Amino acid sequence: METNDLLENVKIKAQRWLSETYDENTRKEVRKLLCNEDPTELIDSFYKNLEFGTGGLRGIMGVGTNRMNIYTVGAATQGLCNYLKMNFANLPEIKVAIGYDCRNNSRLFAESSAKIFAANGIRVYLFDDLRPTPELSFAIRELGCQSGIILTASHNPKEYNGYKAYWDDGSQVVAPHDENIVAEVAKINHESIKFDGPDELIGILGHDMDNKFLEKIKTVSISPEIVEKHKNIKIIYTPIHGTGVKLIPAALREFGFANIINVPEQDVVSGDFPTVISPNPEEEAAMDMAIKRAYEVDADVVMASDPDSDRIGVVVKNDKGKYIILNGNQTALLFIYYIITKMKEADAIKGNEYVVKTIVTTELIAEIANKNNIECFDVYTGFKFIAEIVRELEGKKKYIGGGEESFGFMPADFVRDKDAVSSCALIGEITAWAIDKGQTLYELLQNIYLEYGFSKEKMKYVVRKGIAGAEEIQKIMENLRSNPPKTLCGSPLELIKDYETLVAKNMLIGRHEKINQKITSNVIQFFTQDGTKISIRPSGTEPKIKFYFEVKERLDSRENYDKIEKQADMKIEAIMKELGL
Repeated sequence: METNDLLENVKIKAQRWLSETYDENTRKEVRKLLCNEDPTELIDSFYKNLEFGTGGLRGIMGVGTNRMNIYTVGAATQGLCNYLKMNFANLPEIKVAIGYDCRNNSRLFAESSAKIFAANGIRVYLFDDLRPTPELSFAIRELGCQSGIILTASHNPKEYNGYKAYWDDGSQVVAPHDENIVAEVAKINHESIKFDGPDELIGILGHDMDNKFLEKIKTVSISPEIVEKHKNIKIIYTPIHGTGVKLIPAALREFGFANIINVPEQDVVSGDFPTVISPNPEEEAAMDMAIKRAYEVDADVVMASDPDSDRIGVVVKNDKGKYIILNGNQTALLFIYYIITKMKEADAIKGNEYVVKTIVTTELIAEIANKNNIECFDVYTGFKFIAEIVRELEGKKKYIGGGEESFGFMPADFVRDKDAVSSCALIGEITAWAIDKGQTLYELLQNIYLEYGFSKEKMKYVVRKGIAGAEEIQKIMENLRSNPPKTLCGSPLELIKDYETLVAKNMLIGRHEKINQKITSNVIQFFTQDGTKISIRPSGTEPKIKFYFEVKERLDSRENYDKIEKQADMKIEAIMKELGL
């Protein structure tokens, strides 16, 4: 579409928001955008409608069809209502649960949604205050709800908010429901949103649900006797201003830990995230205060959760006395290794167990699983796909863990999303287990590499905002498909997996095979002869294209760890340079 045509269409859409059916504050902000000589913000606010991606509805807060506000949230909720009433027409009552995090407007959006559900005759269970995302997933299952939503933008900067929709098993919606809900939302205009439902259909969830959730989390513990023996290990925890402050310290205490050290400045609940630029435990800057506290008290482990407490960050002390942030692959390795090792010790592996990882997550998880007679499933990025496997195999096989590289792990299936509450408690137990064996967590990770092979992972993303950015990201993907590299760091390209066509091409022998996935996705992967894996995917929730790198090296002794890690880093840097990053 030509720029002038786009701008005219955007202006037409924006002028509709000047109708008196929109509130005065909204109309005032739209007028400002229309009067601004630079149309960039106006275009970005109205050029498209927010849609469900891998993480649901997410965007910058503000007026417009491409922004998070009561009208876009209201349209999503009304569309979800319509879809629920079609799907569950045979039930005497449809029930939903609603949660929200610390973000600005999260409570407003949650309460507005509750009134819309009620106006559509749907019973609502609304949390009385902010709560972790995994508790919302648990509550849906516990209450027998058909759906649920949580208002959160996860680890995104403070300008963002989001809306994640869940199905009756407590997982985020997957196909065909996600696409069908999008179709229903597309039919909604703001006049058809029923904003004012009766209060008698809205029930409040509080401490009773918290207590049920915490009781269930205690069942995740595998070695309570080890925790009792080392209950005074020094655990630093920070919620980074988010919902984890509500339940993660309580979960650690339920496990039996008695020495939980907080970061008072970051216990302050705030959607402005006053001590960080981005509340993302993947980023060192977000962890600075907790790491400083760790040096002060000589902590055994540092933990953090993102604002809605689905992601977990873990910091360990290395052999030089420096605290370092583990990447999400390393954290997932610790979980999987611990769970499988304890199962082996208890002679509990029966041959029907399985783990799940995403396609961009380290292949070492599959290596550990396969060598221990445990099946490993590969799914697309997004925990809803992990939960989908759990749903399909329920009652047939035993789920023992699932994770993804972006700091998410689900240690039990009573939650059907990544769960930092249970994961923080379990990483505390793994720390105690390592100490009981005379090791640190860092040494335990090295032992995993010595036993199963060494890999180094890194993620690089390129941000391209707005409509021009989306077009550029698409061109990058098209070029990689039409002009794949022949070699990477001197190693011949052996395999290309294109999840848009669901075809895997062996470049050395010319063989094509079907990829075993039910739906397509805009992801491409390159595998070289020396074990290097590169995955490229546009983000489903952010204006980014992400490059995931994994390289393999041979580690034969702990003494060579630094040398091998440096070699791997140099190799990744060389590959990034070849790709122009």
